[in-house]
Amino acid sequence: MPQKTQGNSRAETQGLSNTGKPVSASRSEMTEVVLPQDANILGNILGGRVMHLMDIAGAIAAHRHSNSYAVTASVDYVDFRNPIKVGELIVLKSSVNRVFRTSMEVGVKVFSENILTGERKHTTSAYLTFVAIDQNRQPHIVKPLILETKEDRRRWEEAGERRSIRLALKEKKRNRE
Repeated sequence: MPQKTQGNSRAETQGLSNTGKPVSASRSEMTEVVLPQDANILGNILGGRVMHLMDIAGAIAAHRHSNSYAVTASVDYVDFRNPIKVGELIVLKSSVNRVFRTSMEVGVKVFSENILTGERKHTTSAYLTFVAIDQNRQPHIVKPLILETKEDRRRWEEAGERRSIRLALKEKKRNRE
């Protein structure tokens, strides 16, 4: 499949279109052991701890793609499916789904892994939006994303749909205030 660069016209007019980065350059994986201090009274990792780790994993993917600092702008569609027990591993996978002007949507998928059997279960998913910032803490334009696979394209298209929903909700909220 030929590589396709997905960017924005502003980046392309500023000569950034040839300096895009592939989705694979942002892919990250973090693994930790779930310890008792991370757990609730039922012996499962706290949802807040999972969200904290998801924010870190997402930020790593955003940093890798943008080669800059990135701050969390929003988190949506957090979906807790299965608990992760004390003593299991928590595995977080992240990658940039789509680049907009100064922001990036990053998908994070979380798994539990049984240390003894190696069995993995999908436990949590979320989409996080990060804004790339420069050394003066000002937003700056992000390099385009190079799509390498059909899966990259699917995630890119779905990220655009989610962004439309986020912007519509933001506008609706603004109109109520």
